[in-house]
Amino acid sequence: MQRRIIFATGNEGKMKEIRMILADMGLPILSMKEAGVEARIEENGTSFEENAIIKAKAVMELTGAVAMADDSGLEIDYLNGEPGIYSARYMGEDTPYEIKNAKLLQRLEGVPDEKRTARFVCAIACAFPDGRVLTCRETVEGRIGYESRGNNGFGYDPVFYLPEYGCTSAELTPEQKNEISHRGKALRKMRKMLEETKER
Repeated sequence: MQRRIIFATGNEGKMKEIRMILADMGLPILSMKEAGVEARIEENGTSFEENAIIKAKAVMELTGAVAMADDSGLEIDYLNGEPGIYSARYMGEDTPYEIKNAKLLQRLEGVPDEKRTARFVCAIACAFPDGRVLTCRETVEGRIGYESRGNNGFGYDPVFYLPEYGCTSAELTPEQKNEISHRGKALRKMRKMLEETKER
């Protein structure tokens, strides 16, 4: 395996989480920006897995290095799984999440607790220069709260309520969040898959 992994994202919040979770892999993990990769990758897959594969393969082909990518999003059952794979592009990519979150709360106005079920989904792909691609998926179940709460997370974290913790994802400490989050679970699963590949 090469001496570094390039993660197909420019999202600083995400990179912070990724580095915390993969810290013990003993490999530098670079964002696209840090690796000097400038590319607009069109995510035209029809699933989280497809989009993650598209991104990982594109970065691997541009750099010749092992590349990882995640595609994650929020699925709200009452809204037929929206925003789903369009979570980042919901209401436009440059729309601040305060506005996106307010819109989702508005769309769920008057909807009772038991119908506010939702989950965060994360699919991770790892593309190798020899053509191999590994993928895995993890989720975390919760509900959409009634207001935005907490400043620790990013994206839809302030409206994603975790009943067993009695708080939103944005009210958890970064350590707690990495422990239970969809991305945390998927990254640990991928790390295990990579370790097993190395051992073969």
